Amino acid sequence: MLNKYPLWKNLLIIFIIMLGAIYAAPNFYAPDPAIQISHDSGIVDQSALDSATFALGADGIEFFDEVIEDGNAIIRLRDPDLQSRAQQLVNLALPDEYIVALNMAPNTPSWLESLGAGPMTYGLDLRGGVHFLMEVDLDAAVNKQLTDSLATMRTLFREEGLRYRPPLEVDDSNRIVIRFTTPEIRSAAIDLMRDEFPDFLFRTAETGGNYLLYYSMSDLSMLQLQEYALQQNLTTLRSRVDELGVKEPKVQPMGNNRIIIELPGIQDTTRAKSLISAVATLQLHLVAEPSATAGTTLEYVDPDGLPLTIERDIVLSGENITNAQSAFDPQTSLPQVNLSFDAVGARQINEASRANIGRRLAILLIETKTRTVTERNADGELESHSEPYVEERVISAPVMQSALGRQIRITGLEGNEANDLALLIRSGALAAPMYFLEEYAIGPSLGQENIARGLLSVQIGLGLVLLFMLVYYRVCGLAANIALGVNLTLLVAVMSIIGGTLTLPGIAGIVLTVGMAVDANVLIFARIREELKSGMPVQKAIDAGFGRAFITIFDANITTFLVAIILYSIGTGPVRGFAVTLSIGIITSMFTAIMVTRAMINLIYGGRNIKSISIGTAITPAPNPDPLT
Repeated sequence: MLNKYPLWKNLLIIFIIMLGAIYAAPNFYAPDPAIQISHDSGIVDQSALDSATFALGADGIEFFDEVIEDGNAIIRLRDPDLQSRAQQLVNLALPDEYIVALNMAPNTPSWLESLGAGPMTYGLDLRGGVHFLMEVDLDAAVNKQLTDSLATMRTLFREEGLRYRPPLEVDDSNRIVIRFTTPEIRSAAIDLMRDEFPDFLFRTAETGGNYLLYYSMSDLSMLQLQEYALQQNLTTLRSRVDELGVKEPKVQPMGNNRIIIELPGIQDTTRAKSLISAVATLQLHLVAEPSATAGTTLEYVDPDGLPLTIERDIVLSGENITNAQSAFDPQTSLPQVNLSFDAVGARQINEASRANIGRRLAILLIETKTRTVTERNADGELESHSEPYVEERVISAPVMQSALGRQIRITGLEGNEANDLALLIRSGALAAPMYFLEEYAIGPSLGQENIARGLLSVQIGLGLVLLFMLVYYRVCGLAANIALGVNLTLLVAVMSIIGGTLTLPGIAGIVLTVGMAVDANVLIFARIREELKSGMPVQKAIDAGFGRAFITIFDANITTFLVAIILYSIGTGPVRGFAVTLSIGIITSMFTAIMVTRAMINLIYGGRNIKSISIGTAITPAPNPDPLT
C-alpha cells in the first residue's frame, strides 16, 4: 500500500524521537552558581560546612542550599556576581587544608543522570567559565636539573674512587657543592666532570679545611632549560585539559614564565585546579630493616596510618614510567593503577626485587600543590593569593613475593584517586612547578546584551519560518514544522551526548541547519505539487515527491557536510563550533525531512482514496487527456 510505513519503521521513528527528547531534556535545567569545598583528606565534615555558611550569612551573602556529596561540600548561591567574594570569605573562615573553588552546581534530575543524560557545555562567549593565570617556577626547573645530576656524580666518583665529604647537595643559589679533603682529588674531579658536564661552570674555594668545588649551569644552558620547561608544561597542560573533557579550552603562554588557561563552562574547578597544577612524582623505596643506621632512612606513615620507615635510596623514580592506566582488580573489584616501565626501569626494579624477595616495597607519591590563602589587609579588605606546598605520602607498601618485571600494579586506592593518579602520570610530568596567580570566573566574552540579541534573532527567524510554512503549505507545512522541532531536539540531544560545546558561531550553524531542513521540505512539497498538476493521482504524487526529491536533497546536503568536515579539520575555536553544529544538523535534518515528515504525511493522507491534499492550495489531479482527440 502506497504511503504507509510498516509498524517497525513507525516504532523506530517514535523511539528515536523519544530518545532525543530524553537526552535533550537536561538542557532545560540551568545550573546554579555555587562554591565547592574539598579537603586534603578527601572528606569535608559538617562542622566545616557550618563554619562556611555562618561566614556567608554574617556577610549577607544569600544561599539556598548546602549539602555534602562524595566528601565535598556544595553551597548554592542566588547571585553569581558574589561567587568570588563568597570564595574569599569561606577561605578566610576555614583552615588551610580546605580548598574552596568556584563551581556551577548542576540541576539535572537524578533519573536523567541515571540514563547518562547531561546538558551541553557552553562556550566562554555564551556562559563564561573559569580563568587561571599560572606562573612557572623556572628556578625549580634548574634546581631539579642540578639535583638529577647529583646521582650521576655520585656514581662517577664511586667508580673512579674519588672520595668526597658528604653531603653532596644543591645550595640555595642553585649550585652543586662538593667538598674534598685534598686539592689533588678536587683537580681529578674537575677533569672527570669536564667530559661528563661540559655545559656546567665550575668555581673552586677553600674554607674550614674543605676544598670546595661549585658547579652551576651556564646562562645559555639555563635559558634553554627554561624554554624547554615552559613548552613542556604547555604540552602537558593541554593533555590534562583534554582529559578533563573541556571543549575549546584556551591554553597559551604569556611572557617568558606565565601561562593563561581558560576553561569554558567548567563545573568542578577543584578537580581542574588539582590536575592542572599538580606535579606528581612516584618513587619506589625499600622499607628499611630494623638494623638500618641513622641518616639512611626516612619516616612516613603507611596507608593504614601506621609508622613506616623507608630507605633513603631510591629504587626507581617516575622518569622510567612509560604508561599508567586505571583499572579494577579482577579478584577484589577494587580500583588499581597499572604501571609500565621502560627498559632501564624494568632492569632496575627486577634487580632490586630479585635481591629482596620477602621485603616490602614502598611506593611514595610526591605532589607539589597550591592552596588559596585569604587574608585581610591593613584596610580590612580581603586579599587572596596562592601558596605552594609539597605533600608526600606512601600510597602502597606491598610485600614482594617474586621478582618484578616491566609492569606492576598499585592497589589500595579510591576510585577518583586511581583515575587522577593515572592521568597525571599518563599526561606527562610538568617540567617545573606552577603556581596560581589569578583565578576567577569570567562572564560571557561577547556581553550578555549581544548574546540576548543573538538568541532573539534566532527566535524571530525560527518563528517567521514556522509561520511561512504553515501559511503557505497548510497541513503539509504543519507536518514540516513538527519535523523541524524534532530536528532541533535531536540536534541538541546529539550535542549533549557527545559533549559538544555550544558557542555563538554554533548557534549560527543551527540557524543554517533550520534553513536547510526547511529547504528540503520545500523541495519535496514542490515536487508533489508538480506531479499533481501533471495529472498524477494523489497517493502516487506523494510517493513520487519524496522519492524523486531525495537525490536532490542528498546531493545538496552531502556537499555541505563535506565542507563542514573540512572546516572542523583545519579550523580552531569558533570555526570548529560552527562546523560541529552544522554537520550534526545536516544529519538530523536529513532524517527529519525525509523520514519524520513523510511519517506524518502518511499518517494524515496515506492508504486512503483521496482526491486532494492541503499543500498550499487545494490541488486536485488534472483529468487524463483522451489519446484519441
